[in-house]
Amino acid sequence: MNKALCGLIVLLFFGALVISGCGDGGFVSRSDNTLVAAKVTKYAYVANANSNNVSQYTVDANGSLTAMIPATVAAESGPNSVTVDPSGKYAYVTNNNSNTVSQYTIATNGSLTAMTPATVAAGTSPCSVTIDPSGKYAYVANNSSNNITQYTIAVDGSLTAMTPSSVPTETGPYSVVVDPSGKYAYVTSISNNSVSQFSIGVNGNLTAMTPASLATGAAPYIITVDPSGKYAYVVNGHSSDISQYTIGANGSLTAMSPATVATGITPYSIAVDPSGKYVYVADSSSSSVYQYTIGINGNLTAMTPATVAAETSPNSVTVDLSGKFVYVANAMSNTVSQYSIGANGSLTAMIPATVVTGAYPYHVTTLAK
Repeated sequence: MNKALCGLIVLLFFGALVISGCGDGGFVSRSDNTLVAAKVTKYAYVANANSNNVSQYTVDANGSLTAMIPATVAAESGPNSVTVDPSGKYAYVTNNNSNTVSQYTIATNGSLTAMTPATVAAGTSPCSVTIDPSGKYAYVANNSSNNITQYTIAVDGSLTAMTPSSVPTETGPYSVVVDPSGKYAYVTSISNNSVSQFSIGVNGNLTAMTPASLATGAAPYIITVDPSGKYAYVVNGHSSDISQYTIGANGSLTAMSPATVATGITPYSIAVDPSGKYVYVADSSSSSVYQYTIGINGNLTAMTPATVAAETSPNSVTVDLSGKFVYVANAMSNTVSQYSIGANGSLTAMIPATVVTGAYPYHVTTLAK
């Protein structure tokens, strides 16, 4: 399936509407990116693009997911990204077709409840939402309006647009990530094969760095930053590789040598484990997860075996904050694959290997308490 444009709606041969292009998981929020000690993963959430809802699960001590009651909560049209704030009290979902962000409170049992108001306006075709490490600011990549919407987060978790409400990016912004220091943000743009880099001001506003962007491979879907804040990685869906960068003291990216490493045919999502030792990539075309070790200089090396099986069209991969479990949303199977992480970083499918989601799961994230 062509994922080149976040806002493009396509009709599959069996008649189901899906969103083409926005994705996951790779959307690494603050909570996916920061090493948090003495916390245990308790809950997981999946944005289901075709059923317009969010699946919610409890996570047991072995990492296995169990659907809550109720199993889902409503979103708006085309939910494609979900993230949780650092306090674990609030969740946010981008709705690609509605041009909104849904906002929820998280109860002590992990269940989501829509805030009042239930949504705030975003740009056109919002693809990705991320929260800064302080929990004070939120950023949304809007694929069709070519900008990042920026918000402050109130004490009750509600979002308010900053002034200005958005900052321009390159063409086709797709994913946004904030580094662990909370000082820098990076945005992939799939239409011109680049990553934009911004500094974050004391009030949360984004300012373009110099240079404003760097080259990536073809169709850079997702960017992630390792927990140390020293390295960044981008999956390039059309060049079948991963761009790897060092991050300077001023937040600027520099391509490593080599600048890329090979991966699957259509890599769509990438995640780094909390220890900063391992990287996992969801490859949509081969229905597999590629696994890598991170060297002392940040370079990636494929593990042996290089892949583990997922189900059809894995769009999103996330690592829980304990560093023990990996979850992958399989868009065309309506499932989440669940894995345990071995001592050497390699993945092993749990029993059961999958759990059921809503229709066309686009993004999965977890919450630790």
